[in-house]
Amino acid sequence: MSWRDCTLGDVIKLQRGHDLPERLRVDGDVPIISSAGITGRHNVSKADPPGVVTGRYGTIGEVFFSEEPYWPLNTALYVVDFKGNDPKFAAYLLKNTLKNYKSEKAAVPGVDRNVLHLIRVRAPNLPAQERIVSILSAYDDLIENNRRRIGLLEEAARMLYREWFVHFRFPGHEHVEITDGVPEGWERLPASEAFEVNPKTPRDDDGVIRYFPMATLSETGMVIGRGPTEERAKSTSVRFRNGDTLLARITPCLENGKTGYVQLLEDGEVVCGSTEFIVLRQRRVSSYYIYLAARQHDFRENAIRSMIGSSGRQRVQPSCFERYFVAVPTAFLADIFDETVGEMFDQIGNLDQQNQKLAEARDLLLPRLMNGEIAV
Repeated sequence: MSWRDCTLGDVIKLQRGHDLPERLRVDGDVPIISSAGITGRHNVSKADPPGVVTGRYGTIGEVFFSEEPYWPLNTALYVVDFKGNDPKFAAYLLKNTLKNYKSEKAAVPGVDRNVLHLIRVRAPNLPAQERIVSILSAYDDLIENNRRRIGLLEEAARMLYREWFVHFRFPGHEHVEITDGVPEGWERLPASEAFEVNPKTPRDDDGVIRYFPMATLSETGMVIGRGPTEERAKSTSVRFRNGDTLLARITPCLENGKTGYVQLLEDGEVVCGSTEFIVLRQRRVSSYYIYLAARQHDFRENAIRSMIGSSGRQRVQPSCFERYFVAVPTAFLADIFDETVGEMFDQIGNLDQQNQKLAEARDLLLPRLMNGEIAV
């Protein structure tokens, strides 16, 4: 196998992404890829596949691969020339190169494409690149398959929530009268009574605590990222545990849909997070119900309308949950619903754990394959 010492710029050419303000986006099938991955859709593409995209600032070190036409956003860099190299190999090489990248701009962490182009790397010949890709892609294909299953399970849970608690098409609904806007025997309560909002969560000790930043919340699904987290000697005022729902309270994170369901912690573990999180916990309805309610468009719109503050730093007011009403079912129906969607949430949690182990195994192999330590 033939390797050469070169610069990253000898292997790929990077270019800054393109502006696309929310007001100019038209719903379509083209993925918009930012420093955080796919963050929306548009009807026009700006780049053809294969696409390799990484963040210019924000989430540094993540690399995204697209097999369809896409729009690389201005928060990202994307490859415009693979210079005869395997595109997927280029993605893995970029990921490995950025793994320990330290920006000189400490105040605003970011990457400069001109600086990246000068970084020294090693690259094998094309046949070896293809063999490396086949090894690493096996892990990524399994991870992607699990992600698709997670998406389908969550969509099924959301649809069931809408059927039962928005359209009131629950089992036996044909025989139940609607009274005061809810089925007979149900209650219509403000979310502030049905949920605990920003509950106080004590800890058993004052030792090191795990901290979850805003970047760990997804814009599209319940799974909370396991990194980048950190350990802190002092907790923030925002503490949470398994079963809690986390909702971004600051613009534009809330508008973009950042919401998560906590189920990745150890039993009894309490962690802390960004002070821009709102924590929602079960009271009159289950933790599953709360997360699915928080993903509803009108729930988010109600929170957005309450925002106050200077432009670009507006925040949700907790009083908004007093104005948003939810339908609380009978205990019998609540148990059936929780049993059904609870199984879906458990499957999602298991698939997420599988993905974590697959990603760890891949990331152990990545540097050893990239420096030629493992022969292929």
